[in-house]
Amino acid sequence: MGALDDGHYCVVLENGVKLLDGGFEHEPETVAIEDAVKVLLQGLGEDVNREGLRKTPLRVAKALREGTRGYKQNVKDIVQGALFPEVGVENGTGLAGGSGGLVLVRDIDLFSYCESCLLPFQVKCHVGYIPSGQRVVGLSKLSRVADIFAKRLQDPQQLADDICFGLHHGINPTGVAVVLQCSHIHFPNFQSAFLDSNHKRLSNVTVGSGLGTFENHDSANWVDFFGLLRCRDISLDNVRSRNSFKDSWCPSRSQKVDLSGNPDMETAVATIVRSLGQDLCRKELVGTPKRFVKWLMNFKDSNLEMKLNGFATMPLKTVGVANYKDNIRSEVNLSLWSLCEHHLLPFYGLVHIGYISGEEMNPVGKSLLQSIVHFHGFKLQVQERLTRQIAETVSPLLGGDIMVVVEANHTCMISRGIEKFGSNTATIAVLGRFSNDPLARSKFLQMIPSYSL
Repeated sequence: MGALDDGHYCVVLENGVKLLDGGFEHEPETVAIEDAVKVLLQGLGEDVNREGLRKTPLRVAKALREGTRGYKQNVKDIVQGALFPEVGVENGTGLAGGSGGLVLVRDIDLFSYCESCLLPFQVKCHVGYIPSGQRVVGLSKLSRVADIFAKRLQDPQQLADDICFGLHHGINPTGVAVVLQCSHIHFPNFQSAFLDSNHKRLSNVTVGSGLGTFENHDSANWVDFFGLLRCRDISLDNVRSRNSFKDSWCPSRSQKVDLSGNPDMETAVATIVRSLGQDLCRKELVGTPKRFVKWLMNFKDSNLEMKLNGFATMPLKTVGVANYKDNIRSEVNLSLWSLCEHHLLPFYGLVHIGYISGEEMNPVGKSLLQSIVHFHGFKLQVQERLTRQIAETVSPLLGGDIMVVVEANHTCMISRGIEKFGSNTATIAVLGRFSNDPLARSKFLQMIPSYSL
């Protein structure tokens, strides 16, 4: 029998993430979310039985339930048995050990789901506490407690307050402080993406919370906290105040919501939220179904006809065999926005196009190439297919010798499975002379700027 046969293989990592979980898909909440996702896919004009989408409802359901597992966890289960005796400074003057010495755990990577739009956001968490009663807590428990509250529908300030409150009442320290650096994808709508190629990709905010000796912002303990962070761009002065970012944090809150909407799709989203154990009457969730549907409809398969303005019939200046490597041209850093069809989670990045031409200037213009990227991007996609489609579309416009490189960050990489932060994916498609000439490919790759998203 194979190691993965029958779904019996299950590994629990140190942070509690289950890689595989047999039987999970049969629970009523999962089934309800699956059915709701099918309604959403049909609302986008998709065939839920086509290859690539058949298992999407289950994948989405499992990701959402795993990503909100914190509702069924509590702090006491984490810290119980993890408090250890540690003597403090007994003679002389000083703060150390289990009495008064600051303990800071930096750079804890977390993700959470935005309660306003249901999209994941990334968190860099810094947690500090001052022990009391000559007891210290196992350091890994600080990140575990933070993860409990991150795995819920959240906003940054509420998340910081929840972590702070949970630790304060769970380990009874002299004081506890939490600072979060949060990044939310700032996804453009279909129309604005064509108009603004420099659209800001992320909305960032830094928030903080403190209890005990950290409750007073003038406390000297905050000076120690930020001193140990060693981040020059973070200080108590630039930690956002409790209510100053509510409307600016989630981009969906600043967009006008269509009151007519799509009732069937909104009901499906409401079913998802209820299946996660949440009350839609909670004020923070009242508009969430409408906001999520408005965002999702950017990817509706509208069969939009591409108008290439006759460029496909314009002959390029041809380049002979002997010198074509000296005539490799490029258009780089075209912005990309798309939606993963396997998980219904966004990915974003850059597209670079190389071609061989005797023309010094791009004969079709960068704006048209950018439009082609958006045309293929604003659909349910996988990056490999997207790369090929862009290459095939630009090929008749740019002479047939084409190389396309797509570099993208995938939200599913941080919000599913091992929750890998900082990774990105690169794909290549080649046509014409690029197909069998590694030196030509290498020359174009050297034209691409260092990836920075």
